[in-house]
Amino acid sequence: MLKAVIFDMDGVIIESEPLHHYAYHRMFKDVNVKVSDSLYETFTGKSTINVCKQVCECFNLKETPEYLVSLKRKHFDYVFNNSTDFDLIEGVLDLIKDLHHHGTTLVLGSSATMPSIERIFNRFDLNQYFIAKLSGADLKQSKPHPEIFINAVKASGFKADECIVIEDSTNGIEAAKGAGIFCIGYDSFHSKNQDYSKADLVIKKFEEIDFDKIKKLL
Repeated sequence: MLKAVIFDMDGVIIESEPLHHYAYHRMFKDVNVKVSDSLYETFTGKSTINVCKQVCECFNLKETPEYLVSLKRKHFDYVFNNSTDFDLIEGVLDLIKDLHHHGTTLVLGSSATMPSIERIFNRFDLNQYFIAKLSGADLKQSKPHPEIFINAVKASGFKADECIVIEDSTNGIEAAKGAGIFCIGYDSFHSKNQDYSKADLVIKKFEEIDFDKIKKLL
């Protein structure tokens, strides 16, 4: 029986990939590296610190991953504060409200830093719907490791087979399945070349699902 839904944030609740793309590529330029599209696509769903560690290793940079994180954050803050068309993904707020209305426990399991999560939740007034918010940036392992979703299940107070995860990335879906959770893959326009084959259900619009449809999946 469905008890809880665990949401990813970037690419699921907010269409932040264009902002991250801008910030990452500005950071790449700052440290004089050229990241191919194919390599960049593997970063989707990973925490910033782990992406920066990977970049430092791939390009043998003298800069520290923490320094790259600070550069990326500076560029992201700029575009976040100055973007006029940054909004929630169409249909996701209706789904969140519908699940909450029916008493479903909602938990966030995101690779974003907690300050970034809080900024999004405050900007769009989402705290009223979620009982817990977890940041993968605070964990030793990043998606596709299942640690964040194992912790999200614990935070929900229920069992893994009573939860559903909504994810948009290869890494996130693999993490959810590694935690033994039913996973809905959101095939986002901006999440390029992600593998949804391991998802239990794939949707392209949030209008395709609601509480009544989701509760029948478990």
